[in-house]
Amino acid sequence: MSPLEELRRWEDSGGTWRVLRRGDDAVTVALLRCDGGEIVDRLESADPALRVYVAVDED
Repeated sequence: MSPLEELRRWEDSGGTWRVLRRGDDAVTVALLRCDGGEIVDRLESADPALRVYVAVDED
C-alpha cells in the first residue's frame, strides 16, 4: 500500500491528520483520532503523490 493509500484509508475510517513537518525531501503527517485529538501514529514519506495531496488538502 502506498503512503497516499494509507492516508486515504485513515481518512475513510474517520481519522484526521495534520502535517507535522514538510522538508525538501519528505513530509511527516500525524495521524489523529477521529475527534482530532491525540496522535495515534505518524506517516513519513518522500512519496510525491502524498506530498501533493497534503499540500492541496491544507489549502
